[in-house]
Amino acid sequence: MNYCNFRNTDLRVSNVGFGMWTVSTGWWGDFSERQAVQLLRKAFDLGVTLFDAADTYGNGLSEELIAKAFPHHRDQIVIATKIGYDFVHHGYDRRGQREIPQDFSPAALVKATESALSRLKTDRIDLLQLHNIRMEQVADDAVWKTLDRLRERGLIRYYGVALGPAIGWLYEGINCVRERSVTSVQHIYNLLEQHPGAAIQSSAVEQDKETMFLIRVPHSSGMLEGHYSVDTKFPPTDHRSHRPRAWLINGVRKVEQLRFLECANRTLGQASLLWLLKDPRIASTLPNIYDEKQLIEFASISECPNLTDQEMEQVASLYAANFGIDDKHPPTFKGTMELLQSR
Repeated sequence: MNYCNFRNTDLRVSNVGFGMWTVSTGWWGDFSERQAVQLLRKAFDLGVTLFDAADTYGNGLSEELIAKAFPHHRDQIVIATKIGYDFVHHGYDRRGQREIPQDFSPAALVKATESALSRLKTDRIDLLQLHNIRMEQVADDAVWKTLDRLRERGLIRYYGVALGPAIGWLYEGINCVRERSVTSVQHIYNLLEQHPGAAIQSSAVEQDKETMFLIRVPHSSGMLEGHYSVDTKFPPTDHRSHRPRAWLINGVRKVEQLRFLECANRTLGQASLLWLLKDPRIASTLPNIYDEKQLIEFASISECPNLTDQEMEQVASLYAANFGIDDKHPPTFKGTMELLQSR
């Protein structure tokens, strides 16, 4: 496993992290507590040190699982979690993956942080992220002053934002990088879905900011693992079952054109992570991990041959031409995707 330090910090993370939503939400299959804990411990044995939770994942379950998996390894792991959703009052009203109300008031942020610490059974959170913020929170000084106070109290070490839930949020990301001292921005970005992630990351360079990035959905909801076909069926409870069929058909066609990234010592899933890590602004990737075989595949990318410049150029050409596909169902983006006139 390779590791990376967030710039100007002592926050060091594994290039492959463990996103807790797969084992705590039921949207990627059901995991017993024993299965989830075993998978977390296996990840640690393979060199994974970054565990990314959220208080709303399983209504606190993701944080509780970290505490149960690592009662004696606190100084050897990096705990990232997210706050902002009012799951205490609305968590059991949730239908599927629909969003519940958020609360970013100073009092709510403090209470959520203290509650997360209690579930995690620790005295500090290494990276606290505002979960799926809107432009309103980007502009709200009270939010950021609260985070600074939490850091002064020693309850958190660093803070950042997580953008979502869907792909998009261009100017929420750019404005956070430009206007706020965020250590990390977590967002969706992968070989098939490069906009607006590339623009958000470029903003850190353009603004000469030290912000680095955590990448979620690095395999485009499993598409880039290379195992889907046009006949693939997802269980009704699986979040992928709600996607339009065009997503599956066009995705499979695009993936077939990326098979050149596979070789004897590198799978497409591994190549997809290595493609991301070519960008020095990316601190870690958060693949959706749901079984031990897949975990071993992703955790061993340091043993794989890196992508060549020629391969990177070929990917760029394919993406620029949309893989030669006339997409009648282009991707939709959420959040602020156009520059606000007032800014």
